[in-house]
Amino acid sequence: MQRLIALLRGQNIALIDDVCVPGALHSDAFGVATQGRPGTLKGSVFVKVPVLQRSTRSVGAGFKPAPTMCHGKQIWPAGTRNSIVPRHVPLLALIGFIALLPGCQTFSADGGMDVVTAIAGRELKKDVVAMRDPRDAEAARAKVAALLRRPLTADSAVQIALLNNRGLQAAYNELGLAETMLVQSSLPPNPTVSVSYLSGSAELEIEKRIVASILALATLPVRSEIAADRFHQAQLRAAEETLRLAAETRRAYYRAVAGIELANFLRQAKSGAETASVLAKRLGESGALNKLDQSREHLFYAEITAQLASARQRAAGERERLVRQLGLWDLEFKLPEALPALPGQAKTLAAIEKDAVRRRVDLKIARIEIAALAKTYGLTNATRFVNLFEVGGATRTTKDKIAGTTIRDRGFDIEFQIPIFDGGEARLRQAELAYQQSVNLLLERAVNVRSEARSAYRAYRSTYDLAAHYRGEILPLRKIVSEETLLRYNAMQIDVFMLLAEARQRISTGSMAIEAQRDFWLAGTDLDTAVVGGGVAGGMSEGTRTTVSGAAETGGH
Repeated sequence: MQRLIALLRGQNIALIDDVCVPGALHSDAFGVATQGRPGTLKGSVFVKVPVLQRSTRSVGAGFKPAPTMCHGKQIWPAGTRNSIVPRHVPLLALIGFIALLPGCQTFSADGGMDVVTAIAGRELKKDVVAMRDPRDAEAARAKVAALLRRPLTADSAVQIALLNNRGLQAAYNELGLAETMLVQSSLPPNPTVSVSYLSGSAELEIEKRIVASILALATLPVRSEIAADRFHQAQLRAAEETLRLAAETRRAYYRAVAGIELANFLRQAKSGAETASVLAKRLGESGALNKLDQSREHLFYAEITAQLASARQRAAGERERLVRQLGLWDLEFKLPEALPALPGQAKTLAAIEKDAVRRRVDLKIARIEIAALAKTYGLTNATRFVNLFEVGGATRTTKDKIAGTTIRDRGFDIEFQIPIFDGGEARLRQAELAYQQSVNLLLERAVNVRSEARSAYRAYRSTYDLAAHYRGEILPLRKIVSEETLLRYNAMQIDVFMLLAEARQRISTGSMAIEAQRDFWLAGTDLDTAVVGGGVAGGMSEGTRTTVSGAAETGGH
């Protein structure tokens, strides 16, 4: 690159090696970048940005390069402190050197999937694949078919979604598009060639021109760095989409299984209520049961029938939601009849806030955004006065048809803009404000991440305690009450009204226990999302709760 710098100086261009980017960065206690003035904070960031300047020397005149001052230090271009630049540089040699510039990006073998694969393997313990050819698609289909032969678990459902969801494959295609932009940004600008042919009665004139954008060439390194940052952002966004799909699939799985379990529970209750209703009708026909008690039995059976129909409809809807997450065309798959049992003890996360700030993918994306905007600001500041600079070589051949003589002329032209009206102040201000905006958004996001992690952990612990309380205290006591109530009814110590009231309370308690267990697994998914990333936690919703207690309170009175 230093040889290129010397060549550029030979074409009336001076290059500044270092530009100090405003908005110095430093890390706070949570590793979050904060904003400050250049040179005022410890750990200031300086971005290597090539900048074009007009030289005070005449074209082709040799001169000794002067140092650039940055923060009170003299910055000399490497290899040029004691060198003298040649007076003349052939234009074709410059263009040839441009064509041979190294460092152009090439397409990776995996299309940038290495970051996505690493995050999915570390956080999800699952395999991901971007289907680039029919062999990848065939291998994914075979693995999905093998997983569908057995009843689904939460882990197998997530693996099927990661292999079969076409929306996720579209996100991976977006990553491939970002890689094409990276490769395109790393390529030097193509020179422009023009040929004009003019023939008259006396003369024939042929003019040839070749023009290259020196500004685009000089800013190529920093533009390539910015494109690399954008590509890394695209990789993390693809990983974030992978985490989001995994979390949504787990939520849909737990809701679907809970819907099946609740529907089965109400189906068993309906069977008992139906038997009691038929018996009440026969007793009423024989005169052994009055009309009021008969109506209570029939009403209880009707209520349970309506609740079962509603539960089945919700279960079907949750199953369809799971189908959409899995990306399945064929609906033949099996789900278990009940939710997984509660773990023996809840997870203990002592440093969940710091862990979330360190691992959240969206915070990593925001940090890269700040770095890219800092480089963009440096590039804008460097090119604020000159944003068009082209150098071209020309040859003209004139042939006198009458005299038979040929005249050949050679020369060059330089094209650049004169910053008379637009000095680049607006563009510079825009870049600076964009940088400050990204810093503020990062700080806001960090605060929100810490709060989301605390809230998710509290919800996780409270739902675990509630589900464990139902399992260890409420359900055993409700069983005892049901058994004792039935014994007293058979002994004719209580009437049918008390028996039906207890049955309603038992159904309500069983339904709430299933919902508490479901909410625990949803809260566990939300906790993982809050720590790692992958979308807004949204497992629990008041609108999705199936409440039978309302019917229990009003149905029999």
